[in-house]
Amino acid sequence: MTCKIIVDSCCDMTPQLKERLDVTSVPLTMRLGRNEFTDDASLDLDCFMAEMKASTEKVSSASPPPLLYQEAMESAGDSFVVTLSSRLSGSYASAVAGKTLAEETGKADTYIFDSKSASAGEVLIAVKIRDLLQKGMPKPHVIETINRFIEDMKTYFVLERYDNLQKNGRLNRIAGKLISVLNIKLMMGSDGNGNIALYAKLKGINQMVEKFLSLIENSGKKTDGENLVISHCNNPGLAERLKAAIEQRYHFKEIFIVPTGGISSLYADDGGIVLAF
Repeated sequence: MTCKIIVDSCCDMTPQLKERLDVTSVPLTMRLGRNEFTDDASLDLDCFMAEMKASTEKVSSASPPPLLYQEAMESAGDSFVVTLSSRLSGSYASAVAGKTLAEETGKADTYIFDSKSASAGEVLIAVKIRDLLQKGMPKPHVIETINRFIEDMKTYFVLERYDNLQKNGRLNRIAGKLISVLNIKLMMGSDGNGNIALYAKLKGINQMVEKFLSLIENSGKKTDGENLVISHCNNPGLAERLKAAIEQRYHFKEIFIVPTGGISSLYADDGGIVLAF
C-alpha cells in the first residue's frame, strides 16, 4: 500500500529515519521575543539554542498554518497525519482545517491522529503506522489499530534545565532555583489525555534511570516485538545509557535514539530526555 506519513516538526527524526518511514514534516515556528524561527531543515539549531539561552524574553511556538498541511496532503494524495497533542498545541486543529481544504479539491484522502503526546511519542506512532502499512494492513484497520495504540502509549520526560518553563510562567523562579540547588529532577509525562502530569521528583541520574525502568515494568505493556523511542536535547550519552539499561531488562524489537529538533529543544532545553513506548 502506497501511503505517505505526514508529521509536524515536533516529531523528532533523523534524515535517515524520515527516508526509511517515507515521512514529510510540516514545520512549526518558534519565537524568541520578536525573532521568529522556522523549525525545518534550514534551522541552525546550535545558533537557535545559543540565542534562546541568551534571551530573557518569553519563548513561544506557533502551529503550522492550515495551508501547509493542505499542500502536504495534496502532494501525498493518500496519507496519515500525526500531530502534537491537541491539549498542548494548535497543530492538530490546523491539520483538521488543512484536511477540509484539501478534500474540497478532491486531491487528498487523509486521516489525522492526535498523538496525545509529543517528540518521541509522535515518532513511535509514525514507526507503528509504517510497520502496519508494510504488512499490508488496510487503511481502516490501520486507523483502528493506531487509535488503540495511542490510548495505550506511555510518554515520559525529564528536563535538566527549567529556564523556559520559568520564562513561560509555568514554573516560578523561586521553585526553579530550588530545583536547581537541590538537584531535583522532575519526571513528567502524558496523563493519557495529552496533558502534562508530574510523576516523580528524583535526585540524580541513577535514580532517574531506575525510575524509567520501573515505569516500563509497571506499565503492564508487553515489550517483545514492540518499539521504544528516546529523544534527547544534546544528551546522547544519557540516551545511550538509558538504552543500554533498557536492553538489559527488556526485549524491545528496536530502540530508536533521535535528537530533538527546534520545537522539542525549545521546551526540553539542553539535557532533556523524552521516552515513549
